[in-house]
Amino acid sequence: MAAKYKIKRDDEVIVITGKDKNKVSKVVKVVRKEGKVIVENVNVVKRHTKPNQQNPDGGIIEKSLPVDISNVMYYCKKCKSGVKLGYKTLKSNKKSRFCKKCGEIIDKE
Repeated sequence: MAAKYKIKRDDEVIVITGKDKNKVSKVVKVVRKEGKVIVENVNVVKRHTKPNQQNPDGGIIEKSLPVDISNVMYYCKKCKSGVKLGYKTLKSNKKSRFCKKCGEIIDKE
């Protein structure tokens, strides 16, 4: 069974370790089985490709590789830093994520 993570697709995250440290960007995909996330313009490598039907000229393609989920934190715009997330149950009995630093609710109804 894949683990459950508090970071979701389209969340703003900040990278906390590695060559792209302190970069703030959006999550493109969460790979739950491997515990990794693909973040826009982070961990970018160049791939040399042969010509094929999708790319008839071939050439050099820039590609974002997955980053371990432990190396990113949710970026709170109100706090302007990486923060831990928690869960709260709202009055409508809906479970929602919130910033543990400032208390702002992230998942609006």
